[in-house]
Amino acid sequence: MTDFVHLHNHSEYSLLDGLSKIDLMIKRTKELGMSSLAITDHGNMHGAIKFYKACKEAEIKPIIGSEIYISKRTRHDKEAGIDTESNHLILLAKNEAGYKNLMKIISVSNLEGYYYKPRSDIELLREYHEGLICLSSCVKGYISEPLLSGQEETAKKRAKLLSEIFGENHFYLEIQKHLNVKDQDRLNEKLIALSKETGIPLVATNDNHYVSGADAEAQEVLLCIQTQTTLETPNRKLSMVDSPDFYIKSPEEMIGLFIQNPEAIENTLKIADMCNLEISLGKWILPNFEVPTEKNAADYLKDQVKKGLSFRYEKITSEIKERAKYELSVILDKKYETYFLIVADFVNWAKKQNISVGPGRGSAAGSVVSYALGITDIDPFYFNLPFERFLNPQRPSAPDIDLDFADTRRDEVIKYVTDKYGRDKVAQIITFGTMEARGSVRDTGRVLGYPYSTPDRISKMIPPGWQGHAMTIENALEQSPDLRIAYTTENETKRLLDLARKIEGVVRHASTHAAGVVIADKPLTEYTPLQKETNGEKIITQYDMYTIGADYDGVGLLKMDFLGLRNLTIIEETLKFIKEDRNIVIELSKLPLDDKETYKLLSEAETTGIFQLESPGMRRYIKELKPSSIFDLMAMVALYRPGPMANIPDFIARKRNPNLIKYPDPRLKDILAQSYGILTFQDDVLLTTIAIAGYSWLDADKFRKAMGKKIPSEMKKQKEQFIKGCVDNGMTYDKA
Repeated sequence: MTDFVHLHNHSEYSLLDGLSKIDLMIKRTKELGMSSLAITDHGNMHGAIKFYKACKEAEIKPIIGSEIYISKRTRHDKEAGIDTESNHLILLAKNEAGYKNLMKIISVSNLEGYYYKPRSDIELLREYHEGLICLSSCVKGYISEPLLSGQEETAKKRAKLLSEIFGENHFYLEIQKHLNVKDQDRLNEKLIALSKETGIPLVATNDNHYVSGADAEAQEVLLCIQTQTTLETPNRKLSMVDSPDFYIKSPEEMIGLFIQNPEAIENTLKIADMCNLEISLGKWILPNFEVPTEKNAADYLKDQVKKGLSFRYEKITSEIKERAKYELSVILDKKYETYFLIVADFVNWAKKQNISVGPGRGSAAGSVVSYALGITDIDPFYFNLPFERFLNPQRPSAPDIDLDFADTRRDEVIKYVTDKYGRDKVAQIITFGTMEARGSVRDTGRVLGYPYSTPDRISKMIPPGWQGHAMTIENALEQSPDLRIAYTTENETKRLLDLARKIEGVVRHASTHAAGVVIADKPLTEYTPLQKETNGEKIITQYDMYTIGADYDGVGLLKMDFLGLRNLTIIEETLKFIKEDRNIVIELSKLPLDDKETYKLLSEAETTGIFQLESPGMRRYIKELKPSSIFDLMAMVALYRPGPMANIPDFIARKRNPNLIKYPDPRLKDILAQSYGILTFQDDVLLTTIAIAGYSWLDADKFRKAMGKKIPSEMKKQKEQFIKGCVDNGMTYDKA
């Protein structure tokens, strides 16, 4: 047990107000020998799950909380000049009940009480107090404001009220010592006196906004970005520059500051000891699906698949039967029948409303069950697609079906789902934008008052990222000689980059994920706090895609991607015009894939308006390739991206001259025949490792993911395993 616990901490999720990255907060806590740490971001819980998991991994006890805003009157009052300002309180979750109540308070504050800030009120605290510990917060606190304005009786009434709501030893008067904060010492004297008069205990905190004292100037830069000012702007709002001590202090520092109030230090330990929250993560929480028969969901799914197969295939061969039986066994064993029924329901509803739905995106196209249910329109037998790429029987992660809808009608599908399962059980997912390298340099340069040309010149020296990996300033200094020279020879540039590095990667803003939607079995506030989208009315989760689902050991809610695609809208409108003008009804799923006139058109690069084929580079390659089958087009689309693009000339040459086709190993001929011997798709990677290295589907999937992430240590490990597998399966070491 340590001698002190920090209970008032703002992470980067106190947007543009907190500099502390969660991993660095925890690292410093560990270094200072403290065993517990709280997170108390302003009016939200965005970082709660990320913080919880990181603390658990570091063997630090996580205390989940928030610094909430309390309205002057009620959360429903929103009158300019009266309700603009609000006060603060800290809430900490003792246990699961407290955590769920905190999520409800935060959600209602955002959905009902938002007026400049997400505001709670006493009514909310009365309703959802169970399992929570309350601290009186900073100089802007609910108790502090009347104390500092000479309204001692009001402060006393408020303190007794909160003590009554939260219970004995569950409400604390919070004292802080920030040396140059106006009224801090006077407030502490009054809080100590109030504690003696009422018997309400004291607790010592530091209002942490950054990790170490060396970050004080970077914190000022962040605040200037928020307020759109510079460091030289006089009387800046929110400035902490006069008191550079809002960092995570050591227990010794805190004990020294509060030497005359040892009980306030001891109470941090008592509070931490009371907080023992365990959050269930990594387990799927599937919504309820009302089966329209007396059968259970599993039997109903089997029936629907049987009907679907009869619709899809003129003759159901033994191969089709066995594949469907196998897929269903995996789906039912993992208890994902509800998932498939839900997806099939809204996809087929959309089709009945004449909303264009994509034929199938990603690995879901490899499932004959998805094909039978109408979720996809791609026959996995025709395209030789493996089911295991979609749903690996040895992998714990759930299926992930990405769905394309006409972009002008996507919201209709989301509304259908919301109406069917309940407005309180469906929401879109939040996403966070961070300070990227170039943007950090530009923002920091503006805050420092540099002329525009200075940060503009430096930012242009930072190379772009690659294959989805953002470039960092640190990597840019290694890769760009010009940037390195400027950094080592120009004091102005050194200061700029040193400060920009500290704000780089910090969360800058929240927005709505382009496609993600979650569906729950209970009101979402049982699992995630909610808020409204920025400048809108849509309800979104406060947990992002990395913490909301079961993947990445998240909360476990069912996440689906509803993608709006402009090209589907174009196709929908085109089909409508054809029907109106020619009285011809075209069914896309019945269009032939071997139409010679179509391939002739494509070979002439007449691809304007064709999804993924209309860029100048793609037109050039298509013209050289002269595709004659759908497989040619599939391979070209897959190859036309950074990295694989280098194989396009070889692919075209092999297409033109079959004599050039060669396979890395004879066992790969059937796997790579459609791409002329070139590893093109992720499926190729999976099937290759299985065929020549003896991998299981689970190991093959790990290999695929390692290739995607390009982590050197993992790639080295996979290389060794792959070579050993090839040698064990009859290949020479040199060839492997």
